[in-house]
Amino acid sequence: MRLIIVESPTKAKTLSRFLGKDYSIEATMGHVKDLPKSQLGIDVKANFKPDYVFIEKRAEAIGKIKKLAKSASKIYLATDPDREGEAISYHVKEMLGDGKTSRIVFHEITKEAVEEAIEKPRAIDKNLVDAQIGRRVLDRLVGYKLSPLLWKKVRRGLSAGRVQTVAVRLIVEREKEIEKFKPEEFWSIFCEVKSKGKKDKAFLIGFVGKADSKIGVKNAKDAASIVAHLKKSSYEVLEVRKREVRKNPYPPFTTSTMSQAGARIFGWSVKRTMSIAQRLYERGLITYHRTDSAYVSAGALAKVRELIGADFGKEYLPPAPRFYKVTSKVAQEAHEAIRPTDLSKKSDDIKSKKYGGDARLLYDLIYRRFVASQMTASLYDETIIDVAARRAGDETTYLLRASGQVIKFDGWRAVIPAKKDAEAVSVLPAVEKGEALSLIKVNSQQKFTEPPARFNEASLIKTLEQLGIGRPSTYAPIITTIQIRNYVEKEEGKFTPTPVGVAVNGFLMEHFPDVFDYQFTAEMESDLDKVADGKNKWEESIKKFWKPFEKKLASTERVSKRVKIEVEKMGLACPKCKKGELVVRIGRFGKFVSCSRFPDCDFTEKYIEKIGMKCPKCKKGEIIVKKTGRGKKFYGCSRYPKCDFASWKNPKIKEKEEQ
Repeated sequence: MRLIIVESPTKAKTLSRFLGKDYSIEATMGHVKDLPKSQLGIDVKANFKPDYVFIEKRAEAIGKIKKLAKSASKIYLATDPDREGEAISYHVKEMLGDGKTSRIVFHEITKEAVEEAIEKPRAIDKNLVDAQIGRRVLDRLVGYKLSPLLWKKVRRGLSAGRVQTVAVRLIVEREKEIEKFKPEEFWSIFCEVKSKGKKDKAFLIGFVGKADSKIGVKNAKDAASIVAHLKKSSYEVLEVRKREVRKNPYPPFTTSTMSQAGARIFGWSVKRTMSIAQRLYERGLITYHRTDSAYVSAGALAKVRELIGADFGKEYLPPAPRFYKVTSKVAQEAHEAIRPTDLSKKSDDIKSKKYGGDARLLYDLIYRRFVASQMTASLYDETIIDVAARRAGDETTYLLRASGQVIKFDGWRAVIPAKKDAEAVSVLPAVEKGEALSLIKVNSQQKFTEPPARFNEASLIKTLEQLGIGRPSTYAPIITTIQIRNYVEKEEGKFTPTPVGVAVNGFLMEHFPDVFDYQFTAEMESDLDKVADGKNKWEESIKKFWKPFEKKLASTERVSKRVKIEVEKMGLACPKCKKGELVVRIGRFGKFVSCSRFPDCDFTEKYIEKIGMKCPKCKKGEIIVKKTGRGKKFYGCSRYPKCDFASWKNPKIKEKEEQ
């Protein structure tokens, strides 16, 4: 009997479908060893030696594996193809001994891929293991040393994370930008015109400026002057420019782009997208979903090109395969982009009862993205029309412009229609240079510049990736952790920092600006990547970080003052002591109401967040913010269960949008 060891029971079940009776497949249920929970677990004086211990809740799985290993003729360590998977295999090998174990790696759970891996076993990649150890040690040092300091200087129960803190910093700094932002007025002016004596439909031309320079219209006075000029002007086509526009397809998904697409198209959290992808991977439907590579294997390229030629025709097939450059600064973990393992399996084959309805949606997205990535470009005829507006007796000539595109060959858009990307395509009538146009009306609209948008999950991941911070396996934990710690809140899909998040960020940035500097954090990630490549020793990377960090810890604890967390005043007197005013605080389990005189007065009560709107259903209750059992925010009636009104979207905002 041969024993194959994987992480999850689902993965084990999938492998058992196509491996014969000669194989027994068991799951570790995740890591079998980790640093101890109750202590640092790192001997700083002994070159940062970690003290890994067996995880108690893995005892049953470990016992079963040990028992099966005794009678196994060969043991294959088949954990995931990344650092975490390599570390799991390393610890299992330590546990079982060297004699019968070998490492096998595959990026898709298919019969062909697994059999090929079994034919080509390899040794444990110690460089990958060292990179995982280095990251674990670094994160433990930051967390275990900074958290007690936060307890003393900010509030008990707080904790700090190396990369999570940087994510909070991004959100806090964006909020400060929004608060400081001063909107600037500008005016949009456009004319509706049509060809004289023709039946062509009217079209819009936007004001650009004078014929020899662009003009920004900053106020109502300037706008009124220009509008008055345009109303009395004659219009003539100055120039018609036409060109063919090629739009190439997107590359196949990486973890980052898949997570962003899940958020943008379906409104899913990163955690939800990754959980669905995990299910698809472990069932053998897609390749490994934690990757920042855009590479596609030669075999997969051949199959997708065959499918495109057969299903769409030769005109949709480029002369040669498309190859994509990696956009991530540190593409490292896996060897392939995310793609289907079997192109004959369409989304309709993904049964909801077996995989869940969301699995079908994500699989369809992955399938389309992969097929489209190897198709020909979509072609558009673009037209730009420049129009001159002149008024009799006035030398001033104003320039207006219209542009439009007409698709003439859909190419990859046959698989991903433009409407799914909100790609606007407008058709302009045929006009000629020198042709006179008749004015129908002039419109002007006052507008104001907008502040920078708050981060949502997609834009936060994109920014972290651009900065070189975080890795495919860490995006979901980062975003989950900063919410669980109540450092940020998500309102209508956008992140805002809580008073606790602002206070913690302020304290850490004041005393540890180097540790949580964007470039420094990225460099630490890069150093650990070099460990994975065998170019660095993880101990050296930690030593470089630790010495200045240790000194700063000591001095900060000695000289820093306690930080006050801003609280929201409710304008109500404390019902218990009658002296304080009630305030909203944030604890480990979220917001609560307490007396401003705490600890002299210990009054507390549950916080009910109202949005200032009566229930649209019963007209009696107040709309309040609630949370599901999993912590997701929604809006409901305060009279529940008498009134069952509930909405994921803020009904006050929804009401304004509909007006």
